[in-house]
Amino acid sequence: MGENYDMKKIIFIIFSLILATLLLGGCNRNKGVIQGEPADPNNLPDITGVYAVNGMDAGGADYSGTLEIEPGDGSGQYRLHWIVTGAIQEGEGVIDGNQLKARWRNLEGIAQSQGDIVYTITTLGELDGIRTIDGFDGQGWEKAFPNDENWGNFKFGH
Repeated sequence: MGENYDMKKIIFIIFSLILATLLLGGCNRNKGVIQGEPADPNNLPDITGVYAVNGMDAGGADYSGTLEIEPGDGSGQYRLHWIVTGAIQEGEGVIDGNQLKARWRNLEGIAQSQGDIVYTITTLGELDGIRTIDGFDGQGWEKAFPNDENWGNFKFGH
């Protein structure tokens, strides 16, 4: 009975290690890390949709939340809406090469502030941004990732 028990224990351990490897390997999407390359300005992914956002403002405060991007009034123009830690914000932006350049403002939140953000659009539809606040030295950063159901499924061309 001792050998049979030891063999079952070894098989269980091996099975557990294989299962853990498969599960962890399938989850290796490195959330929070931009994975795409900067997109070709002549072949940009459609950036409309909902994104998960994380960042750090120019004051060093971490934040996270949601960004929704919708078409604006003209070609290459967009309306942006953020719900992030401590604030509700809106903005308007325009495509310039492979970047979305936007002006944002707080609607509600800790401080009534406004500023600029410049996102580089990646081949995977991610947005890698530098964010500033008017009247504040320094800059922060923001990364926006398309919601999972849209990950990698983009329409190309503007």
